[in-house]
Amino acid sequence: MSDIYQKSLEMHKKLQGKLRTEAIAHIESRDDLSWAYSPGVAEPCREIAKDPTKLYDYTLKSRTVAVISDGSAILGLGNLGHKASMPVMEGKCVLFREFGWVDAFPIIVGTQDVDEFVRTVKNIADGFGGINLEDIAAPRCFEIEDRLKAELHIPVMHHDQHGTAITVLAGLINALKVTGKKKEDIKVVLNWAWAAGVAIAKLLRLYGVRHFIACDSKGIISRNREWLDISKQKLLEFTNETNIDGTLADAIVWADVFLWVSAAWALTADMARTMAKDAIVFAMANPTPEIMPEVAKEAGIRIIGTGRSDYPNQVNNVLAFPGIFAWVLKYGKKQITDDMKLRAAEALASYVTNPHEENILPNALDKWVANVVAEAMR
Repeated sequence: MSDIYQKSLEMHKKLQGKLRTEAIAHIESRDDLSWAYSPGVAEPCREIAKDPTKLYDYTLKSRTVAVISDGSAILGLGNLGHKASMPVMEGKCVLFREFGWVDAFPIIVGTQDVDEFVRTVKNIADGFGGINLEDIAAPRCFEIEDRLKAELHIPVMHHDQHGTAITVLAGLINALKVTGKKKEDIKVVLNWAWAAGVAIAKLLRLYGVRHFIACDSKGIISRNREWLDISKQKLLEFTNETNIDGTLADAIVWADVFLWVSAAWALTADMARTMAKDAIVFAMANPTPEIMPEVAKEAGIRIIGTGRSDYPNQVNNVLAFPGIFAWVLKYGKKQITDDMKLRAAEALASYVTNPHEENILPNALDKWVANVVAEAMR
C-alpha cells in the first residue's frame, strides 16, 4: 500500500489537484461574446430577478452539487482541519462527474461551529442544485444535516451516513441470500456508534432487521450508561432491546453479522471465531480495515467485505451517491427520503445477477450502476 500512497502524492502534485473548470459555451466570435456575456447576459438576469426558479432554466444550478466539509472527520484519519479535507472533496467531485454525470464543486469551510457552518452553507446554497455534506464528525453532523434539510429547498445528504448505509444494506441483502439467513432472525453487532453507524442501523431497521447491539470504545451501548451523546441516544432507539451490558467481545458471541465503521485491527481472529456459523463481516475502516480478509477467512468468517479495492466485496459508497443525486437533480426533488434509500439499496443488490461469497456488490468501476440506482428511485 505504501506504493499507492506515494503515487497518489506524486499525481496530486503533478496535476495540482484533480479538477478544472471547462466551458460549454465557446467564444469564437463577437456574437458569441455578446450573448454569453455583455450585453446579452442581462436578459437571463432580468428573468431570474422576476422569477428566481428560472435559475434552474438559465444556469448550471440544475446539474450541480456542492461537496462541503469542515475537515473534522477525514476518512479514518480524524480531525485534520478543513484545508486537509480538500483532496477528498476534489476526489468526491471527480466521482460525481465520472459516475453520475453531475458537476460538483469542492467547498471547505473554515469553522467547526455548527451555527456558523450552517449559516455559511445557507448563504451559498442558491448557486447549487444539491448539497453533499462530507467528513463532518458526529454528533455535529446530525444537527447540521437536520437543520439544512429543514431550512433549504434543495436536497441535502450527509454522504458518510447515508451513502455508506445504502451500500452496506445492498451488500447485506446479497450476503443473506448466499448464507440463507433471514433478516428478521439475524443478530447484528455494530461497532463504533458514530455517523455512519447510526445511519446503517436505521436503514437496516427500516428494511426489516430486528436484532442489533451497538458498541463503542467502552463496550456495549446500553441505557445503563450515565451519559450518552446524541448519536448513541439515537442508536438506543432501535438497538439493544434487552438492555444488556458487556464488552465488544461479549457482544460478538454468536453474532451473524458484524458491521465495523471504526478503526484498524479492531476485530481479532479470536473474536471472529466466536461468531455464528456462516458469519458476515463488513470491515470498512479506511485505509486499513478492522480485520484483513485473509485473517477473517481463516477464523471461519464466510463473507468478508472491506472498503478496499484490492479485495473482493468492496463496500464503496460511490455505488450510491452519484445515482441518487443524478436522479433528484433531474427531477427537481427537494428531499432524499428513507424510501428512496431503501429502493437504491435493493436496486444495487438486484444488479448483482449471481451473488456468491466474493460477489455481493457491483463493481465500483461499473459506470452503469448510477443509472440502475436512478431508475429505481422513480
